[in-house]
Amino acid sequence: MGSLYLSRGRCILRQVFSGLPTAPIMLQRPYSLDVSAQLLRTEGFIDGRWVSAASTFPVLDPATGEEIAKVSNCGTKEAQDAVNAAYKAFHLWKSHTAKERSILLRKWFDLVIQHRDDLAKLITAECGKPLKESLGEITYSASFLEWFSEEARRVYGDIVAPSAKDRKILLLKQPVGVASIITPWNFPSAMITRKVGAALAVGCTVVVKPAEDTPLSALALAELSVQAGIPPGVFNVVPCSREKTPAVGELLCTDPLVAKISFTGSTATGKILLRHAAGTVKKVSMELGGHAPFIVFDSADVDKAVAGAMVSKFRNSGQTCVCSNRFLVQSGIHDAFMEKLAKAMDGELKIGHGSEPTTTQGPLINTRAAEKVEGQVADAVAQGAVIVRGGKRLEGSFMQPTLLSNVTTDMLCMREETFGPLIPVVKFNTEQEALAIANASPVGLAGYFYSRDISQIWRVAEQMEVGMVGVNEGLISATEASFGGIKQSGLGREGSKYGIDEYLEVKYMCLGGLSP
Repeated sequence: MGSLYLSRGRCILRQVFSGLPTAPIMLQRPYSLDVSAQLLRTEGFIDGRWVSAASTFPVLDPATGEEIAKVSNCGTKEAQDAVNAAYKAFHLWKSHTAKERSILLRKWFDLVIQHRDDLAKLITAECGKPLKESLGEITYSASFLEWFSEEARRVYGDIVAPSAKDRKILLLKQPVGVASIITPWNFPSAMITRKVGAALAVGCTVVVKPAEDTPLSALALAELSVQAGIPPGVFNVVPCSREKTPAVGELLCTDPLVAKISFTGSTATGKILLRHAAGTVKKVSMELGGHAPFIVFDSADVDKAVAGAMVSKFRNSGQTCVCSNRFLVQSGIHDAFMEKLAKAMDGELKIGHGSEPTTTQGPLINTRAAEKVEGQVADAVAQGAVIVRGGKRLEGSFMQPTLLSNVTTDMLCMREETFGPLIPVVKFNTEQEALAIANASPVGLAGYFYSRDISQIWRVAEQMEVGMVGVNEGLISATEASFGGIKQSGLGREGSKYGIDEYLEVKYMCLGGLSP
């Protein structure tokens, strides 16, 4: 059971649990969510005001299944109000100078850093990831507000040499308008700032629909936006339950006042939103599913490859869109890699509640996610795969980190994105064989490979059909670098200097009638 009370301006949720009987972890001590009361917001945020809805929906701790908070269950009325507010605010916000917008974004960045610890606790509570990773996410999240506060003043147009002497050609960059921002649960803070930072920097206004599992982080950002001085209507948040998500999402993608949609999530959902957007031909950017290959060539440094595999696969318990899913290891190095990887898993991974300082592997987001991983393991074993480590579903949404050998390409884990702590390893013989397997996917977000052969590095990097490549590196996300995929992994880019272009239109201005 859980209880919530206030103490000197802080919200404290205390939970006591009887434990996970089939797991190597026992959640027996009380767990507390101790955060500033002003950051634990549970209402929608529209036009600078906190708005209650007719009903609420629960936010659960995925490690325990216990309720953290009840959040306003906004529907299409609230979503429409948010769009209207954003549209009204757009005409004022775009008239702010780039410097003025830059200063406000910088203030927002400063506040996120100031409240880093509390924001991280919210992520761990509603998402389940270990607190160390949540702290890292907040730093990453804040970095996009900082980056785009700086990029706001670097939105340049062009003056083009005309073919006629009596005219001048100018290309202007202008904000597209209201943007609907639909974000996932696995990075509940950073996926918002990566989109919103760029949008606000150029003069767009936004309506954010956070994932139903993790609305608290979005609402905390809204509170800090007020403190930073972001004007009413510029940043709006409409939380809603899983049941109301289809209707709210459809409105945000079809309303004629919305000019832009930015979505991060599954490819299947992205296709639905694209169909919605087609009716009014909206500008769209999407970061969709991945199924990243991780290739280890005979020329690799085995120790570095193992370290890269560990960070790429087990960050957030394998629940990242760029985490490695399909491991391909060349025959000459295969046995050494498997032995060292198994030892690394034994020595470095510890399952537990995310608030425990020693935890490296928290729960999956819900029981459906654990069931999916369990099903992939069962399918692989039924077809001849061998469990080297782990393999067991634990209580609730916990899953043992699992290493499989003797994997073939027709197994489910090699055909579908896992989103969990599973490493299936396929042995290959030639570079061409590895590339053929790696590229045999309808999606292409990220890919990784390890090699010390410089010629091979260039060949493979250019031939991998992905939007991002990690060469001898398992952790590639960076504020300064473009983020996005090819094939069915999405459209457009986020972060970097290119991310800001997703919220701009180019207007051609011809000034004629000039005397030569």
